[in-house]
Amino acid sequence: MSQDIAALVRGAHDAARMGRWDEAEAIWHKVRLADPSNPQALYSLGVHAFQRGDLKGAIELLGEAARVAPTDASIQMSLGVAKRESGDLDGEWDAINAALAADAYFLPALLGKGQFLEHTGRPKAAADVYRNVLRVAPPEARWPEPLRDQLLHAKAAVEAYTDAYSDFLARTLALPRAALSAAVQERWTEAASIMAGRTQPYLSNTNQLNVPRLPAVPFFDRSLFPWAERVEAHTDAIRTELLAALQAQKQAFTPYIEYKPGEPVNQWGDLNHSERWSTYPLWRGGQPVADNLDHCPLTRMALAEAELVEIDGLCPNAMFSALAPHTHIPPHHGETNARIVVHLPLIVPDNCIFRVGFEKREWKVGELMMFDDTIEHEARNDSDELRVVLIFDAWNPLISLEEREMVKAMALAARTFSQI
Repeated sequence: MSQDIAALVRGAHDAARMGRWDEAEAIWHKVRLADPSNPQALYSLGVHAFQRGDLKGAIELLGEAARVAPTDASIQMSLGVAKRESGDLDGEWDAINAALAADAYFLPALLGKGQFLEHTGRPKAAADVYRNVLRVAPPEARWPEPLRDQLLHAKAAVEAYTDAYSDFLARTLALPRAALSAAVQERWTEAASIMAGRTQPYLSNTNQLNVPRLPAVPFFDRSLFPWAERVEAHTDAIRTELLAALQAQKQAFTPYIEYKPGEPVNQWGDLNHSERWSTYPLWRGGQPVADNLDHCPLTRMALAEAELVEIDGLCPNAMFSALAPHTHIPPHHGETNARIVVHLPLIVPDNCIFRVGFEKREWKVGELMMFDDTIEHEARNDSDELRVVLIFDAWNPLISLEEREMVKAMALAARTFSQI
């Protein structure tokens, strides 16, 4: 580009920035006279023609700009808008695809494709495109302001399609689902949710020791735990000891989350060193907390009924877990899928929810809940009262006795190596 043309281009941009549109258009005509194939001039003159309502002139100028600069996605999209306004839907579709051929991640073109499919009566294809748009777009807080309304529409369209698809699947599958045993019904509810795009599969994600090829089971059937009823039979005695501890040993309930200064707290910022989630430990990292156990002999007796897992330096853990009113434990994952975590609910007001993966359940006093804590899980106490459960570790029932020894050997080897 010559210096004279570059100066004209700068002048046109300056005039446009100051809102002097006629002056900007006149300068672009001068650029075109000096350089008939200048893509900036052709594009800008095409936009000016479009804004005046001259669709024929806009399409000619933008079409020429697209021929000169075929890889400029913005030009292709402007041509597509002009074609749409002129009633040429085939031309609009061709321009959208040309823009995406130039840049497959160009948000205006992806949004334009979704809108085209939506307006031409193809909601599934539109939802698929919008879903991809939301995947490649930045987080919502950083959406480009000129595209915000379109992105909000894309989000709403995906949600509406997902709701419609989910409702259809629920109605269509109700009869075959009802024929299943209660133990597996929730699996197929989740399968339908994944098919509709409402949720993604929840997988085991361990922080330490992972046993590959174990099924990721959110909540285990109690029939796998022959000791469950024996532990539940101690509920009243355990609750009595808990209430005594809350009354006489309140200071022994300490924050569960205790990151040191300088350590990244991630999702735990609100609960770090907070008594809103506090615990009264009975076993910690495989070691008994003697003083607390001495105050809770009946709880210790009840835990002896369970198959507590023993993994060097890691398990068992057992504790009273107290969640203050209006407190949320954010989504997180556990240490190893070789163990499962057991809850014995002791104090459960209304409006308390526990989620493991896809499934949400309510605690019921005296009824054990066995789950895989390496699947994303969270807890809420939206009541005005304290919620307390007894938490302890047990062996994953899908691991054989021989494999338990392998788990112990691996944990010991890892700990030994870390101390070399």
